[in-house]
Amino acid sequence: MIDDLDLVFDESEKGEKGRHRRGAVRKRNGKSGGRGKTIFALLMALVLLGGIGGGAYVGFDRIRNHFVTPDYDGPGSGEALVEVKAGDTLTDIGNSLYDAGVVKSTKAFIEAADANSRSKNIQVGRYKVRKQMKAADVVTLLLDPKSRVVNGVTIPEGTISLAIYDILSKQTKIPVAEFKAAAKDPVKLGVPAYWFNRGDGKKGPKSIEGFLFPATYEIPPKATATQILSMMVDQFLTVTQEVNFVQKAQQERKISPYEALITASIAQAESVNHVDFPKVSRVIYNRVYAGKIGCKCLGIDSAINYWLRLQGKDPKDSNVLKNSEIHDLKNPYNTHDVAGLPVTPISNPGEDALKGAVNPPAGDWIYFMTIDQKGTMGYGSNDAEFRQLQKKMCDNGVLSGSNCT
Repeated sequence: MIDDLDLVFDESEKGEKGRHRRGAVRKRNGKSGGRGKTIFALLMALVLLGGIGGGAYVGFDRIRNHFVTPDYDGPGSGEALVEVKAGDTLTDIGNSLYDAGVVKSTKAFIEAADANSRSKNIQVGRYKVRKQMKAADVVTLLLDPKSRVVNGVTIPEGTISLAIYDILSKQTKIPVAEFKAAAKDPVKLGVPAYWFNRGDGKKGPKSIEGFLFPATYEIPPKATATQILSMMVDQFLTVTQEVNFVQKAQQERKISPYEALITASIAQAESVNHVDFPKVSRVIYNRVYAGKIGCKCLGIDSAINYWLRLQGKDPKDSNVLKNSEIHDLKNPYNTHDVAGLPVTPISNPGEDALKGAVNPPAGDWIYFMTIDQKGTMGYGSNDAEFRQLQKKMCDNGVLSGSNCT
């Protein structure tokens, strides 16, 4: 009778221990049989099963699942651990959830994921969920970072690419040289080519700096340097899309996304506290674009230190940098004598710095300075306010030497 009702399951549709993936039905002989034939078959089945009696309940349940997607009703109970692997489709994820006893059918999960526009953001990793959950609730849990069982590597905000390679190499045992080689072509790692367009006329290398999003990553076994860096680029693109970074840079700030990214990287490097990212970004825009100062020079030492680190040298505090280092015209990151933004980002900014760069507050500040040991930032709009900030720095032991006499 079951065969006549066109409910034959392929062996590949069985779960562990011969269980069927309930809700997974295939066409037989490449034909669907037609809607009228299917309804007739169901009616006949109901009549026959009614005659057979209560012992046919299991058979009826299977026939019903041919037409209705099996799904649990409640929030579930207990605990289960499932893994989303690189390259998994929704079907793969659904199968894993079914085998773990989390969802009642693979089909229920697929339908719930299709109904949730954010399901495409489900990340690779292991997740702590509950058994016998409603499929829509499972999708919600998989999108919640708190559900992830993290056993990976953390990249702090503001870490430059060279330091990231060191961190990743220690975690994965992949040589630093392989990360450097993989990073030579950011476009191959997934950075869209348009990200390197600028509106200020400056030319620079296509650097990976700025695109390696700082976060905690679970590194898949046997992942290559290229795959790991691509994972970080993909996260960068996901976050910038979520905060509408490209559109806000172009439409509200009237600059290229790359220039906004450079601004975010500077704010990340210069600020101790996240609350300062937007204001620091405003200062940068005032100096470079608004004509608030004559030379349109940023005059930041973090760019000089970035160049020193690229050369394998240690960074220096501002009060010990030599004039020859500050005014080195061979330094492509010279922002004291050269107008405008640096040629590339100088760090890998986090989400708050990215948001600050495209959502700066109104203000006419042209100076920002760290005025105490806690990292408190002060802002000034003219030379008199600059001198007041400088005095606070000296009084608080942040600045010393000739600048404090």
